Amino acid sequence: MKNDNLFGTLRAAFPADLDAIAVETADTPQPLYYTWRDLERGTAMLANLLASLGLPPGSRIAAQVDKSVEAMMLYLAVLRAGHVYLPLNTAYQAGEIEYFVGNAEPAVVVCAKRNFGWVSRIAFNAGVKHVYTLDDDRSGTLLDRAASQPDTHEPAVAQADDLAVIIYTSGTTGRSKGAMLTHENLRSNARVLKDYWGWQPGDVLIHALPIFHVHGLFVAIHGALLNGSPMIWFGRFDPKAVVARLPDATVFMGVPTLYVRMLGESALTREQCAHMRLFVSGSAPLLIETFNAWRERTGHTILERYGMSETVMLTSNPYRPESARRGGTVGFPLPGVQLRIRDDKGRPVPTGEVGHIEVKGPNVFKGYWRMPEKTADDFTDDLWFKTGDVGKIDADGYVTIVGRSKDLVITGGYNVYPAEVEALINELPGVAESAVIGVPHPDFGEGVVAVVVPRPGAALDPDGIVATLKTKIAGYKVPKRVVVVPELPRNQMGKVQKNVLRDAHRGLFTPA
Repeated sequence: MKNDNLFGTLRAAFPADLDAIAVETADTPQPLYYTWRDLERGTAMLANLLASLGLPPGSRIAAQVDKSVEAMMLYLAVLRAGHVYLPLNTAYQAGEIEYFVGNAEPAVVVCAKRNFGWVSRIAFNAGVKHVYTLDDDRSGTLLDRAASQPDTHEPAVAQADDLAVIIYTSGTTGRSKGAMLTHENLRSNARVLKDYWGWQPGDVLIHALPIFHVHGLFVAIHGALLNGSPMIWFGRFDPKAVVARLPDATVFMGVPTLYVRMLGESALTREQCAHMRLFVSGSAPLLIETFNAWRERTGHTILERYGMSETVMLTSNPYRPESARRGGTVGFPLPGVQLRIRDDKGRPVPTGEVGHIEVKGPNVFKGYWRMPEKTADDFTDDLWFKTGDVGKIDADGYVTIVGRSKDLVITGGYNVYPAEVEALINELPGVAESAVIGVPHPDFGEGVVAVVVPRPGAALDPDGIVATLKTKIAGYKVPKRVVVVPELPRNQMGKVQKNVLRDAHRGLFTPA
């Protein structure tokens, strides 16, 4: 039987010399060097640990852990063992984790040691039988248990359409959705990007992204592994340290915030970037000012692309010629990806006009976990996925994203759905109603702003609202500014006019 396990595809791309360096840690107390053989053996031992638990095939393995090479090995081991990986943002709080565990019903939960008390309580209450710890200093019960396992393992047989990963995306009604990605979704996209972005022998990737979402976990890691390329691994992004390592690398992937911060380093020069081949930006809109400033400063033109949790990468500016990369656009649909723009009634829009973006391709997900009605709603009758993004295609075929039909805010590369934050604010004492919006922010692309209306006679403390929210939701969802107003603008139908609010507060973080 043919084995379509994604791990097998990645493993087959390892270089012949398994004792060559695969990963070098750049910000540990002492540099750590992992060979390709270390990745092979480490993932085998972790996969054997999972096999020893007697789990049914396709069991969910949830991980809320700090970034480490061992955390990457855990992801690869889950694929290898024929299970489904469930990465969770390290900023999630108890209420969020409780929902994810209850919804996904994982067989195993792995968390940081500092969170074991409350995470294990949630997990055990939900019927999870196995809870392990893993820290970024190579310690924890997961590695302790795996240490006695054999270091060889035959990858479990997986079909192309078998589930590989569930990525949770915040819901517009406050209820998160689990996007189900298959082995073939991920493999097809990785192979296309390998060719489209010109991965070549000798490439070295600086990996400075989180590994709990698409950009860092799939686009970056799959790209390096599928090319047999070593990674310079940063547990946390530090602009000065990353700039210092640019001469040792050829590829860097980041969200716009990272580029803004590196531009603040005087050491970022053309000479420092002379060895680099490619800078990729995604996960949030790249301001044209950042695009131009980077090109002027470094001599390199950032390649901007567009993707989603549900689809991995959809479009990309060209790799060659570099001069064909256009700031403010996300380029062309990738090979194998179909993209169309339609109006509210499902009709094609003329070239250059704005409409709803719909896509189709082998990278498009299988649907939302245990949400068949939501899955059906988000696909057209002819099975194109409705992205929820609004955009246009110009006469040359370049795609531009102009907005999001669901009021999504992308801050620092992370998605924030206003309804989730509004629901929490509206429960606070003295609050009559609220509206959460995103406005331009020089560092984060968009800054989350809450516009709040007090109840009659109530006095609201903006700082107090922020402090309370920090105890309830992930930090990136917490508004960077709370503005108290007597009323919210509404249209004749009574709907809050968020476009009016965005215009009114556009200059909160940036000069007009």
